[in-house]
Amino acid sequence: MNQHVAIIRPDPAKLDPGFLRYFLVCPETQARLLSWAGSGGTRNALTKGMIQAFNVLAPGAVPEQHAIAHILGTLDDKIELNRRMNETLEAMARALFRSWFVDFDLVRAKMEGRDTGLRRHLSDLFPDRLVDSEMGEIPEGWCASTLADVALLNPESWNHRNAPDRILYVDLANTKWGYIDDIQKYTWANAPSRARRVLRRGDTIVGTVRPANGSFALVDRGGLTASTGFAVLRPVNATEREIVWCAATSHDAIQRLAHLADGGAYPAVRPRAVLDTAVALPDAQVRLAFSSVTAPLLNRLKANQREARTLAALRDTLLPKLISGEIRVDDAQKLTGARA
Repeated sequence: MNQHVAIIRPDPAKLDPGFLRYFLVCPETQARLLSWAGSGGTRNALTKGMIQAFNVLAPGAVPEQHAIAHILGTLDDKIELNRRMNETLEAMARALFRSWFVDFDLVRAKMEGRDTGLRRHLSDLFPDRLVDSEMGEIPEGWCASTLADVALLNPESWNHRNAPDRILYVDLANTKWGYIDDIQKYTWANAPSRARRVLRRGDTIVGTVRPANGSFALVDRGGLTASTGFAVLRPVNATEREIVWCAATSHDAIQRLAHLADGGAYPAVRPRAVLDTAVALPDAQVRLAFSSVTAPLLNRLKANQREARTLAALRDTLLPKLISGEIRVDDAQKLTGARA
């Protein structure tokens, strides 16, 4: 480690390492450390003396410390498991989209007389020929199009006449690579001026400011308000939710927006650029078939995200109360199902 990193090695006979980790990330501890770091000099920093003098509030018995760390760690393990499951679910949905709508694997298989791997009624929906288009080769009967044919752009906005008294705000900084990490509560009078975009369940939001940062997500609940830094895409039909999300947030689509972004230190694209994402569109039957295959994947992904948010909230509630002794280990075990 470099000289700006302090290494704290607890005596295992007196202090459980896992407990120390959770004690240090507790909001009250973080606030105290930040106040100390900002108390002197021109740069916030903790000195070795400050760290050595810092009192750790902990149960005297190391096994109880370990039990507390185990309870909190069990919640973190469940959150991490959900994250890994979601990586797999997202990869599956994106792989299917690329196979069907970008590489046209099923059409190429039929052209070469190979099995498509689909049931007969689904396989029959695909042509056995590629034709030239402005996008290059696409399946016969499909349209070289954009998301404008299947989605509406920024369909609703708040203003001083129709705004609610309170809003739940989604910002660019709290939205990364498919996850909305934090939703902030404001009264309308105190809300940021950019809090204008009305969100509905099934919308896809894509950040137009510094698009390479990956500020995009699939909205899984109503009642949210997004920053005007997002382009909001609302599927024209519910069964096109999956196509809109996969096309607008694919690696190629985000890279295209990043290439288009200009503005020096504040690179951005117009929301219309997101709607102009190119996509080869089949007939309604193929779109419905794609939805039927991928909707369960995205529904499970969003359910995992909701569960992870609930688990994180429980962990953050228990953390200071377990450390302070306000909640006993036995009670926390009943809440979480964790057993040492």
